[in-house]
Amino acid sequence: MTKTLSGKNMLNNFVKEHAYRLSQISFRGSNLTIHPLRNIRDFFYVGNITIGTPPQEFQVIFDTGSSELWVPSIFCNSSTCSKHDRFRHLESSTFRLSRRTFSITYGSGRIEALVVHDTVRIGDLVSTDQPFGLSMTESGFEGIPFDGVLGLNYPNISFSGAIPIFDKLKNQGAISEPVFAFYLSKDKREGSVVMFGGVDHRYYKGELKWVPLIQAVDWSVHVDRITMNREVIACSEGCAALVDTGSSNIQGPGRLIDNIQRIIGATPRGSKYYVSCSAVNILPSIIFTINGVNYPVPPRAYILKDSRGHCYTTFKEKRVRRSTESWVLGEVFLRLYFSVFDRGNDRIGLARAV
Repeated sequence: MTKTLSGKNMLNNFVKEHAYRLSQISFRGSNLTIHPLRNIRDFFYVGNITIGTPPQEFQVIFDTGSSELWVPSIFCNSSTCSKHDRFRHLESSTFRLSRRTFSITYGSGRIEALVVHDTVRIGDLVSTDQPFGLSMTESGFEGIPFDGVLGLNYPNISFSGAIPIFDKLKNQGAISEPVFAFYLSKDKREGSVVMFGGVDHRYYKGELKWVPLIQAVDWSVHVDRITMNREVIACSEGCAALVDTGSSNIQGPGRLIDNIQRIIGATPRGSKYYVSCSAVNILPSIIFTINGVNYPVPPRAYILKDSRGHCYTTFKEKRVRRSTESWVLGEVFLRLYFSVFDRGNDRIGLARAV
């Protein structure tokens, strides 16, 4: 989920020298945790976590676009909170309160939360005394099929100042290598996974291509150019793209997104742009060239069907405007490419998903 970052200057570009051979990490390793995710209409991928003692279960988005973990509080009385599981802190023997509060504005809504501490479990991974947010108010999340968000971005962009759960697990030695990876399935509810501590090679074909981060502060990479029909249609002088598992679309500057909609003949209706479903067979791929490697996104990937069987495009204007051109590569891109997020070497690995 791309969130509004105000006053957070990105700095300190560095690359660690102690590169390990990620290709040798296998799913057979005892410290690899593979955690199932459910695909909800190709729009959200949610997984279960538990919080507290005894454990209370929540459905969260595992989000590389933010750093906070939060779930609703019993004190949140908004209509959004009332439709979701809320954390009952009085029922947990390991709960600890703090006095800090924070707020986050996402692309789809806003929360205000209190920082608290408790035991959090992701499958067999356990983080004790983990700081997280209990939302006191929520707006804009009406109708969403998840309770909260588990942020997997760098700690630099944390709004609460709390240590993110991946960093805490890493510091506790709970994961063998400081990496996590995503396989996002298409159409099927089951089959998607997030894995921690290593890589299961059954989920991709060929070799992982490594892309260094622009700076070791978030999961943004440098894109060389964006082309359609062998013509550069965006990012002509290079640009940044955030690889965001919490975003369902491909997002970019409004004028460039409008141009893509024109190229593919999409017409606006409501909040979406629609095309004839038969166009899937004739429209061009959009190609993102990253670190010298082409990553095509074909029309079967960037066009989806709504509940009435009408076909719409998944290109969207990026709400957060920056002075330089920037994009968001969300689930539309990540369904095609298995992604490895390597905190040890500040890089992302991409390979075609099976």
